[in-house]
Amino acid sequence: MSAGSFALATRWIARVWSILSLLAVLAFAVGEIAHATGPRPTPQEWLGLALWPIGVCIGLVLAWFREEVGGSLALACLIAFCIWNLLRSGHLPQSVFFFLLAAPGILFLCAAFLSHRIAARGN
Repeated sequence: MSAGSFALATRWIARVWSILSLLAVLAFAVGEIAHATGPRPTPQEWLGLALWPIGVCIGLVLAWFREEVGGSLALACLIAFCIWNLLRSGHLPQSVFFFLLAAPGILFLCAAFLSHRIAARGN
């Protein structure tokens, strides 16, 4: 597999995975809104929600158009969410779910890196 093919495959895996991630977050959000019986999030919890899933999802959508920017935003929001959770509860998020849904951000960054390497080699 050539470097160009590998970059293209990485890009499309990231795109498909990002769609699946966005659909999963949307399903949880719709389910939460439809069955909201508990208390509203506190301001501290809104900060966590702004990082994950909102910030991560914005990053994944943006990565379709600007891979480096969107992938960086998704990854930065995930890291910030982990730090926020660590400071708030004393431990990192207990589920791999958070990382799996944000993983396309890393793939978008890899695709951008590979594309830059290919372009640099071509000049």
